[in-house]
Amino acid sequence: MLSRSKRRSAFTLIELLVVIAIIAVLIALLVPAVQKVREAAARAQCQNNLKQIAIACHGYHDTFKRLPPGSTGDYGMWNSGGGASDWGSSWKVFILPYIEQNAIYSKWQFYGSSGYQNANNIGLVNNMTLSVYRCPSSPLPAMSPYSNTSGYLEMFTSYTGVSGASNDATAFGVGGGINSVGGIIFAYSKTTMTSITDGTSNTIMIAEQSDHLRDSNNQPVLGGYGAITSQGPHGWTMGCNSSGQSDGRNNDRVFNCTTTRYSINQNGMSNNGGAGTNDNTGANVPFSSGHTGGANFALGDGSIRFISSAMPVATLQQASTRSGGEIVNLDQ
Repeated sequence: MLSRSKRRSAFTLIELLVVIAIIAVLIALLVPAVQKVREAAARAQCQNNLKQIAIACHGYHDTFKRLPPGSTGDYGMWNSGGGASDWGSSWKVFILPYIEQNAIYSKWQFYGSSGYQNANNIGLVNNMTLSVYRCPSSPLPAMSPYSNTSGYLEMFTSYTGVSGASNDATAFGVGGGINSVGGIIFAYSKTTMTSITDGTSNTIMIAEQSDHLRDSNNQPVLGGYGAITSQGPHGWTMGCNSSGQSDGRNNDRVFNCTTTRYSINQNGMSNNGGAGTNDNTGANVPFSSGHTGGANFALGDGSIRFISSAMPVATLQQASTRSGGEIVNLDQ
């Protein structure tokens, strides 16, 4: 007579707990690795965005023999018959044809406060996301309520023009922070490649600015004057108004450009006009990112660099001016 095979016993409680513990350890090891891969991909995408923006700036230079103006007023830039309160457009508007957004640019009205409350222009960009202007690691909200215009939204962009340094000879402060025209991208700028005598590979042109300015207990309220970057509460299209000077230095509200004054990723800043970190000014909002240990930058030659948060402010300021004569080491 054949013996009946023994029935296989079930897992014991101890064996089950061991299996669960092994799975938990594997997950604990896997999650950080996945996060690192995702962040590496996001950082690479951010650098690719900046590369496209830098190429667009060079394309503008090829066409107009100068880099795009960082911030303009309609009257001062375009002589459209407007007045001193005609808030014009930013550099992010001027390079639209060079980032495959000519459909927007071709309909843009460069008059009637083109960068601010122009009904035609606001409608063109309402609730629209341009991925090239947005770092995927940015913790900022995707959209910002457009100030004074109910129902409209403009995206939070992640990049700012670098207008110079707060300690250079061209810096000018009038109560809303310090503005410089010693960099590459500034109010009414007409910078040529040959004017960057410090070297295009040593001078910052566009910088990342995509993290919170305030700390977790002092973030401005979205829906009010809740800007956390140099674009202010009026959006990425906002420039400045006609100041009566060709370089715009007597107007302290120059949007979408930043004069270097603070360390990379410095936060906890007060809502202060004189410090240049006022929600409706943004003149000196620090460069920042959602990346670990630094932020991405586009140099004048179109190359992209990740610069450490540990870089001394003095070195960062030297790299922000086009003709200061300094010898800059961006590998610090």
